[in-house]
Amino acid sequence: MAPAVTGLVEVSDRPLRLLMVSHYFEERRGGIEIVAGTLARELSAAGFEVTWLAAGGTGGDGSDAGAVRRRGLAASGVAEALLKIPYPILMPSAWRTISQEAERSDVILAHDALYLTSIAARRAARAHRKPLLVVQHIGLVPYRNRMLRSLMERANRSIAAPLLRSADQVVFISQIVSRYFAGIGWHRPPVLIFNGVDTAIFSPAADAAAVELARAALGLPPRAPVALFVGRFVEKKGLTVLEHLARARADVMFAFAGRGPLDPENWRLANVRVYRSLSGRSLARLYQVSDLLLLPSVGEGFPLVVQEALACGLPILCGADTAEADPRAAPYLRGIEVDLAQPETTALRYRDAMLHLREHPQTDADRRQRCEFARTSYSWQVSSAAYAQLLRSLHTRS
Repeated sequence: MAPAVTGLVEVSDRPLRLLMVSHYFEERRGGIEIVAGTLARELSAAGFEVTWLAAGGTGGDGSDAGAVRRRGLAASGVAEALLKIPYPILMPSAWRTISQEAERSDVILAHDALYLTSIAARRAARAHRKPLLVVQHIGLVPYRNRMLRSLMERANRSIAAPLLRSADQVVFISQIVSRYFAGIGWHRPPVLIFNGVDTAIFSPAADAAAVELARAALGLPPRAPVALFVGRFVEKKGLTVLEHLARARADVMFAFAGRGPLDPENWRLANVRVYRSLSGRSLARLYQVSDLLLLPSVGEGFPLVVQEALACGLPILCGADTAEADPRAAPYLRGIEVDLAQPETTALRYRDAMLHLREHPQTDADRRQRCEFARTSYSWQVSSAAYAQLLRSLHTRS
């Protein structure tokens, strides 16, 4: 098991040039992309000169997002169009851009080993003799499609594992992912760093009146229970399970915040609301007016939405694996076995768990306890300081 890293570090007078790569920019609103964006800003504030390369979004060529320099990478979306998975195929110019930026950097940070951005970063790091840190967010996604599942298993063995083995440092964001990749002959022992959450934005609603006002603004009924899903509308997130659940619980309003190919609006259900453009404080308001978070996903590390929901005080029904990602959080999560091949059976399990919650209503004290746990356990200041410590150490040794 990877040891956790904590503690603040002193900021060096000399700004290190950090190249960070991810598959997409945070405008895509996926968990990895949002974490990448927050980490880029935190490391910039800690004294790093950060250049962030990714496909999509509004990165532009050499544009700035605050103190973070962003460059968009040319990529094809054919894999997402055909397979419904967010996997940009880099164009030749993108590989050249990553190599050029790697040459001028002091240290490189790549998000998730299977993406072509990370593969290109590894090649550039070797060519220019720059230290590489890889943040591994996910392990295996058990897709219903047998071909996709087999493809990912093979890719993890033949691509992700060798890349992680060759990295100068690996960071896991949950114990589940750490266990999945156990047994690799590490260049240096991996470490565990949980993502942070901004509790100045994500926190419980002030009072019942604030909830009523926010529900009206969001087009939600003032009294009906609201079950919330936040994330990409894709298979691994359990959208098929949630469709069965929404059809079975007409008395519950289901709110979906996100985007993707499996659009809940296509279900044509009166008890479904979809929000595609919420982020930051507007997304926090949706958490605050909801009664619980539903996340019947598979193949996760430790989703950022779980941390955000905890910070807002929500009870959470999630996959059994997700509930074990951080043992400290286990008392606040209800883990339920998810089988995407049997969405109706899985939906029944979630329906029963929802009925149990209705029989045992949450109190304000319960919400405050979850919020306090998130505030003390998931600090971006501590997380980013741990990354800064590792990156400076890698540069010193190179």
